[in-house]
Amino acid sequence: MNGASREALAAARERLDALTDSTSVDAGALADELAAVTALLDREVSLRRVLTDPAQAGEAKAELAQRLLGSQVSGPAGDLVAGMVRSRWSQSRDLVDALEELADTADLTAAQQAGTLDDVEDELFRFGRIVSSNTELRAALTDRAAATAAKIELLHRLLGGRANATTERLVTRLVTAPRGRSLESGLESLSKLAAERRSRLVAVVTSAVPLGDAQKQRLGAALAKLYGHTMHLNIDVDPEVLGGIRVQVGDEVINGSIADRIEDAGRRLAG
Repeated sequence: MNGASREALAAARERLDALTDSTSVDAGALADELAAVTALLDREVSLRRVLTDPAQAGEAKAELAQRLLGSQVSGPAGDLVAGMVRSRWSQSRDLVDALEELADTADLTAAQQAGTLDDVEDELFRFGRIVSSNTELRAALTDRAAATAAKIELLHRLLGGRANATTERLVTRLVTAPRGRSLESGLESLSKLAAERRSRLVAVVTSAVPLGDAQKQRLGAALAKLYGHTMHLNIDVDPEVLGGIRVQVGDEVINGSIADRIEDAGRRLAG
């Protein structure tokens, strides 16, 4: 997002945090309502354009949104959406992208309040790894010709009773309404949002063998000292690493694996 949309999203995030800090607001229910509004505006292009038209007064757009949503959403959801359409957006689609992010954030906030956010983070990461390694599963979940009900049923068989309910809801929304995103990029975005709920960075750690709790703690402490930020570790086991570990934080890679050292030594000899 650029310019006005960035500012509008930042303001919406603050309003969402203020709402979900209140014990009277059910963050999970709010997530469902925001997701429903996202689907509506994604489908109704003309309405989306009216609600983001810079030539229209912000208050008039807010009143229109309140009238349209009426009793379909709760007061907090209606007020949040009204506040968003009062803001200026660089593109009409940015409003829908922002609503989608807020819906996901509300669900993650509900998990945080329940003390299960760590589980959701780990499950999103593991599910992403499963999808990337199983072409048949990925094809079934991304097949545009497949019925939505069939995808929901497949996800329920995979995740129901095995994963946190928040994880299942987030993945189901992503699969049934990808909105132009790949499944992998959508899961990555959800993982980043989950990490942001605790203001943490995510480190993807690849090792030849599973790391023990003490090793994880030492590695987490070292990375936190290096980056000046609390670090959440997503552990991936790959026997081809041979030894040592490979750590990726965002676009930065810290490589300490034996395999890479051998490859580097080979390149030097060849040179």
